[in-house]
Amino acid sequence: MPRTARAAVAGLCSHVMSRGNARANVFHDASDYDAFIGLLYRGKKRLPMRVLAWCVMPNHFHLVLQPHRDGDLGRWMHWLLTAHVQRHRSKYATVGRIWQGRFKAAPIQQDDHLAVVLRYVERNPLRARLVERAEDWRWSSLRARTSSPDPMLSPSPVALPADWLEFVHRPRTEAELRRVRESIARGGPFGDPVWTLGTAERLGLLSTVRPRGRPRAFGASAARAARAATPGQEP
Repeated sequence: MPRTARAAVAGLCSHVMSRGNARANVFHDASDYDAFIGLLYRGKKRLPMRVLAWCVMPNHFHLVLQPHRDGDLGRWMHWLLTAHVQRHRSKYATVGRIWQGRFKAAPIQQDDHLAVVLRYVERNPLRARLVERAEDWRWSSLRARTSSPDPMLSPSPVALPADWLEFVHRPRTEAELRRVRESIARGGPFGDPVWTLGTAERLGLLSTVRPRGRPRAFGASAARAARAATPGQEP
């Protein structure tokens, strides 16, 4: 928990994800999805949380959260996952782990990078070929953002494209997909190179931005080179 606790500072947006143990399905029917969405509502009433996006898939879920206070993200997610596990075990008479380790949480820069993550989350069912149109998936925030107001959906802290549906359906580049996936997989900041390095240093997340295969020591020369990188380019 220490990495998540350090990164869960007030006002910082985070891309949160958890996957079923051994990638097994966690949500088996509509009642499972609906119950989990219900827990999101209960969680927001129990401990105020800005919920900027959500998408519940058969074996995982994505959330974009912006906590009001330091440490709220960890407390909120602990309650949510504990409540879900209790329901799941009661319904399916299961034992053992349901989720694959701790949830992942990746800080997001509050500019166009946030829009990229919101699109990634709400486009997920389309990418997985569960629907022909992303807005047809019932258990996502896309409907609430584009048609049906939902009190659970908090306003985005940055302006989003007016043609949001078109933006969501626009094909993403492989480079964009790779960066978002690596960020959430490693729990590393997602933003431009200067912001990413600065945030990783401030939150104690430097290990999440080191190139894979490099020695664990992240020398000052490498840090200076990353700071000098042109915004928009990889350090």
